[in-house]
Amino acid sequence: MQRESPVRPDLSLALFKPSARAALILGPLVAAAVGLALYLRYGVIQYTPIGLACEAGEESLTCMVRIAVINVFERGGFGWTALAAALVQLWRPNITAFTIGLLSAAFGLVLYNTRLSALAVALLVLSLARAWSATR
Repeated sequence: MQRESPVRPDLSLALFKPSARAALILGPLVAAAVGLALYLRYGVIQYTPIGLACEAGEESLTCMVRIAVINVFERGGFGWTALAAALVQLWRPNITAFTIGLLSAAFGLVLYNTRLSALAVALLVLSLARAWSATR
């Protein structure tokens, strides 16, 4: 004979879980973000000939992108963006904040903002266990 539990869980709120369509879009987006970040890191920022040319004063699109990315990661831009989006996702779960947090964290983990980006990834994983109402 089973005992009935005096406390019953509220089943009106489900856990946040991206839909299958969103997951099919998120997978390639995150892979592309990691690929672009790896290219920027190893093909533009750390590539010696491009670094020497940019330091010598060459004004090309590659050098402008290199300088912009360096300025963003020196100020922790990727990590702070990922952390802000993860906190919004934890507070009010939605697919937009989840996507922005995931993409920013992918860039941050590859482009030297590892501490804040890792914290953002942990918060994003934690947000998957957060109750979410589809009526919001």
